[in-house]
Amino acid sequence: MEKIRGFEIAKGFENKAINLPVRKTKYSAGYDIEAAEDTTIPSFKKGMSPTLVKTGLKVYMQDDEVLLLYNRSSNPKKKGLVMANSVGVVDKDYYENPDNDGHFMFAFYNIKEEDIQIKKGECIGQAIFQKYLITDDDNAQGERKGGFGSTTK
Repeated sequence: MEKIRGFEIAKGFENKAINLPVRKTKYSAGYDIEAAEDTTIPSFKKGMSPTLVKTGLKVYMQDDEVLLLYNRSSNPKKKGLVMANSVGVVDKDYYENPDNDGHFMFAFYNIKEEDIQIKKGECIGQAIFQKYLITDDDNAQGERKGGFGSTTK
């Protein structure tokens, strides 16, 4: 079978009972993404970095596609969780990169006063595949050299 788009277990997570994402209804745009392990997200303090919640997943797709990561709509109100980057962007060439095999994560801040516990298998967000367009004069020639945050390196 030709691989067109889909999710796989990232290296290092093969024996950790990671569930591949699914859509819960036939008209859902997003695939529900679960946490790969228990994670504590501390209450926000000025100057702190976001907490990266591991998914144990990597994703493959077509050349003109991107995977967009979105927060669950209930997370801000119920858990105080907001995504540090508002929307995560996973490019096609992130797949199987040499730094982390393409393992994508969610970057959260916790705006509640108490620390928040995320349990393994808990749904933390959703992922949507989308086509994108390029300009007539596009001439991108660069190649990804690493994992998380490596696009500008």
